Amino acid sequence: MRHTVDLGTKGRYAVMAMADLALHSSGRPVALAEIAQRQDISLSYLEQLLTNLRKKGMIKSTRGPRWGYVLDQSPADISVLDIVKAIEEPVRRRRRKNGFPVDMTTARGWDLTASLWRELDERVEEFLGSVSLDDIVNRRVVGGGQVFEPGQDPFPDPSTSG
Repeated sequence: MRHTVDLGTKGRYAVMAMADLALHSSGRPVALAEIAQRQDISLSYLEQLLTNLRKKGMIKSTRGPRWGYVLDQSPADISVLDIVKAIEEPVRRRRRKNGFPVDMTTARGWDLTASLWRELDERVEEFLGSVSLDDIVNRRVVGGGQVFEPGQDPFPDPSTSG
């Protein structure tokens, strides 16, 4: 049974925090509060994420007057998929029947769309695995060709555009 990666808020915020560390550390520890402020993430939520990433060996924390976090590997060696898998729990595609979860791999009719969802999962994982923190920091991520400036909302409300 194949488990897929669930790209949720935790995974997205963890990627944001790790990209921030890759961009701002230059070998020196970065304070949690600095990351939280730049990325607009709750300090307590960010602390939980970074604790999990530290336990997975992706970052190190330092103590003393220069307290903060540093990457434990080169940004080129850390993929987005590595980060998401370190934070998010694997999930199985599920649907509900009569209010109860049904494992979609055993549900009638699943065979009609199973290959579609499996292929989607594989492509998402392949893409996330191909993008490193170094790619993000150096803006080498392919997609639409648009580069967003700091503070610019990449997902503007369509009802406010002319």
